[in-house]
Amino acid sequence: MPVSPAYRPDPEFEKLGPEFADPVAPAPFPIETLRYRNQRAAATLGLDTLTAAEWLAHFARFQPLPDNQPHPLALRYHGHQFGTYNAELGDGRGFLFAQMRETGTSRLLDLGTKGSGKTPYSRFGDGRLTLKGGVREVLATEMLEALGVPTSKSFALVETGEALQRNDEPSPTRAAVLTRLSWSNVRFGTFQRHAYHDRPDLIGALVRHCIDLYYPEAAEAENPAAALLAGVTRRTARLLARWMTAGFVHGVLNTDNMNINGESFDYGPYRFLPHNNTGFVAAYFDHAGRYAYGRQPQAVAWNLRQLAGCLTLASEPEPLSEALNGFGAAYTDALAAAVLERLGLARRTPEADVALADAAFTALAAGGQALGWEPFFFDWFGGPASEQRAMKSPRSELYGGEAFVAFRRAAEPYQPVEPARLSHGYFARTDPETLLYDDIEALWAPIAERDDWSAFAEKIERIGEAREAYGLRGDLAG
Repeated sequence: MPVSPAYRPDPEFEKLGPEFADPVAPAPFPIETLRYRNQRAAATLGLDTLTAAEWLAHFARFQPLPDNQPHPLALRYHGHQFGTYNAELGDGRGFLFAQMRETGTSRLLDLGTKGSGKTPYSRFGDGRLTLKGGVREVLATEMLEALGVPTSKSFALVETGEALQRNDEPSPTRAAVLTRLSWSNVRFGTFQRHAYHDRPDLIGALVRHCIDLYYPEAAEAENPAAALLAGVTRRTARLLARWMTAGFVHGVLNTDNMNINGESFDYGPYRFLPHNNTGFVAAYFDHAGRYAYGRQPQAVAWNLRQLAGCLTLASEPEPLSEALNGFGAAYTDALAAAVLERLGLARRTPEADVALADAAFTALAAGGQALGWEPFFFDWFGGPASEQRAMKSPRSELYGGEAFVAFRRAAEPYQPVEPARLSHGYFARTDPETLLYDDIEALWAPIAERDDWSAFAEKIERIGEAREAYGLRGDLAG
């Protein structure tokens, strides 16, 4: 392998010991057809120099990267699923493959998998991923990154030549293995597993691990566990705010689907809002609407309380409660900041910023089904500097309404952060890039019918154009 000087392996998780993960072997696959390669992400790890054959060796057969983990690790965790505790969870169709440092930031990043075969936690599953599921995840991560949401990145998608049986899509269906790039694979559920087994020693080891690698500012705190929870609370509030301004509905906000760095990951039945709708549900099996768009703040706050409960094995309750009490203010501030970032505007005062965010959400609600979620932020990116463009858009008649007059008045004192961005060719378009349910189905149809990947490739390019135009930085710690 031609190792780039930027490649810096640092396998830290295995140092936690055998109570945290199980060594596993990847499944052998009949074929290896590369469908997606994230060369931009690979460059941040020093892996952009891999040849096509080496790429498949490492991300289809999962041969170890140089000086990295000697074998994949299926991570152990529990979790609440739709409010019910499940002690039989863990990596059931994935594993931690490698860890390394990111160029520029020196952050420790993980390469993990989805669909890489059975593990001790597969239960009755086959350990596989459908190709359509892999395509949906690639699209989700690309779109969320473009919209400034802290998200895992789809690193590689390889079709594997197996025929899978599924209840929620026509079967037999094609199979794939996905490699993800994440900031961390430590989940809320990782703590829950060891709390369930009443292991304060392992909770303490996990707290130290997370502080050493992800929250070094908490190392000198009087109460490290509470300081860790405070940091997780802030980053999680920021993630939630970015979901809400992206109009994103995760769909399965279980505690095992939230990690300690406030990074979004694992995209199953996700949806983007077609228009403002607080009751919009992504998962067809979420009959009670537990994880509906407008209930995501409630779900996230509940999950944080479960994490705090685990940390009582390493701290007195009072400091943990104090850390949790910061969630509301952190979310309010993060939501205002996220609205301004989506509009490309410089912040002014906390009061004014919150008022503008409120005016934006009021305007979206007033637009109803006639106003798409993404078109609103596209039209008004740049605030007053884009008013003429917005008033010439297909949505212009809506923008004369009372709620929009109030929004325009609230935005009037604001200036664009980078005025030059408004001259980007993306803003010469009539409509923005979206990733609605019908968009994904239209991309999948030619793949399923005639193995035509051209529409998928073009969509990735267009989302990339949106990412460049908006210039949002969802991958950085808040």
